[in-house]
Amino acid sequence: MKQFWVAAEPYAKELITAALEAGAQAVLVPAGTSADVHALGRITTIAPDGDLVPGRDAEFVTIRNKQDEERAAALPADRWVVVTLTDWTVIPLENLIARRGKLIARVTTAREAELALGILERGVDGILLADATPALIAQVAGVLARGGAKFPLVPATVTAVKQLGMGDRVCVDTCSELKPGEGMLVGNSTGAMFLVHSESLETPYVNARPFRVNAGPLHAYVYGTDERTPYLSDLKAGDAVLAVDHTGATRPVVVGRIKTERRPLLLVEAQIDGTPVSCILQNAETIRLTAPDGSARSVATLAPGAVVLAYREQAGRHFGIKVDETIAES
Repeated sequence: MKQFWVAAEPYAKELITAALEAGAQAVLVPAGTSADVHALGRITTIAPDGDLVPGRDAEFVTIRNKQDEERAAALPADRWVVVTLTDWTVIPLENLIARRGKLIARVTTAREAELALGILERGVDGILLADATPALIAQVAGVLARGGAKFPLVPATVTAVKQLGMGDRVCVDTCSELKPGEGMLVGNSTGAMFLVHSESLETPYVNARPFRVNAGPLHAYVYGTDERTPYLSDLKAGDAVLAVDHTGATRPVVVGRIKTERRPLLLVEAQIDGTPVSCILQNAETIRLTAPDGSARSVATLAPGAVVLAYREQAGRHFGIKVDETIAES
């Protein structure tokens, strides 16, 4: 999940409160004020006497030239590196994103935050908002809530739908309201993940469950944060996964509950540019894939020739982390 840090130097209670309400993970505060911050709420402090200590846990680097960029890249990998760009060109950030993790960009506007979070379709690992006001903190929190770069979703043409019998399937109940056209990327293979629609639509049979995605069987991958793809069986309350809409826009959502139940399953087979792909879902009318226009396509009526959305990448994951190796999944 992307980090949201807020600078509150000099100490300002209204900024700390706004940061807490906006869901920020940390605040940069003067020495001797960490106890005052912790009295207001549970949040990480960055200070000489804080939870993260500058020079030990976090390094602050101003990028004026190539030498500064090299110094930032060479800092220990286990430390957060907060970079300030003097002229706000994105090239140094591109170079640093390609070379290291735990990279935080100092920004002063919502536009700068949006740029930093979308660079190279990956973005920095977080932002430090300086010169903040309560209104600006809320605005930048909205940018983070919308997520970073978009997923380039592609059409997949259904070729067959087959009954499989019984299996254990997972419902992912989130702490957010999911909208029509929005769901999660789930698949048998990380090479092809289907956009499974949320249960945000009313039906004659059950009420809408706008917080839920009936995602699939235990073995399936789901796209999480930090470019990881955990198994559905790995998820637990408090984890974060990505909600994805039909345009490819993403936002992190927190898992509130996992429901695993034995249910009848279907195999959905499809093709993307001639390549066969598949996913397994529960056999029920409320389970839906997502069409390119954002509409929901129930698996109960899905037939060969139907077009749904999917995401493709080169297959290859180890414990959910992308690896470069020879691997085949089918």
